Amino acid sequence: MDPVSAFSKECEERVGSYGENQGLKESSLEWVKKSWSEKYSYNFRWMGRPIIQLPQDIMAMQEIIWEISPDLIVETGIAHGGSLIFYASMLELIGAEGEVLGIDIDIREHNRREIESHPMFRRIRMIQGSSIDPELVERVKRIAGDKNKIIVCLDSCHEKDHVLSEMNAYSELVSIGSYMVVFDTIVEDLVGVKGAGDDFGSNNPKAAVREFLKMNKAFEVCDKWDNKLLITHNPGGFLRRIK
Repeated sequence: MDPVSAFSKECEERVGSYGENQGLKESSLEWVKKSWSEKYSYNFRWMGRPIIQLPQDIMAMQEIIWEISPDLIVETGIAHGGSLIFYASMLELIGAEGEVLGIDIDIREHNRREIESHPMFRRIRMIQGSSIDPELVERVKRIAGDKNKIIVCLDSCHEKDHVLSEMNAYSELVSIGSYMVVFDTIVEDLVGVKGAGDDFGSNNPKAAVREFLKMNKAFEVCDKWDNKLLITHNPGGFLRRIK
């Protein structure tokens, strides 16, 4: 086996072993709980804009974008716009012709101003409105058109019914082999943690994922990301379209 393939195989086997390492998984979850209460993920910026993601999850999305080389990345939930800037910059780096579409029910004026003045804005377009509004969904589908490779990222309202509605609305856009990433599935495991809502015990994105997978056999959880990252806000949320 050549050295490049051998190193890849070594990494794959090591990552796979992490899935059986209960001590490592438990200590990672404990760290996530403690860091959540301290709002650790709020401390990072991408090219000047707050991104509000764990560095590990940013790295995972970088790997996914490199792997898929998408024509379009759709993200629900814009906030400060750091994720939009990140995705756009990755498309710029890999030389793809893709663009990023951000959707938010309330794009605050100061955030819009900063995003629109950013060098990466040339790859970004934004829509204000509810991500599950049927007219808005149809507008997104028209933008997607006949694009061949699409990634969908869901990071808006984290209530189960809303996330499930988003998954049902946008899953058909995801190309085979590509991903729909449901963010902040971790909140199911954070009940009682300072800074986490007590009502997220069953009303959360991870519950929406479970419900979605019961009805939609075109997707599966890609466990390698949970095993590789260990420290993540999106456990069980990296869904790959398989058919």
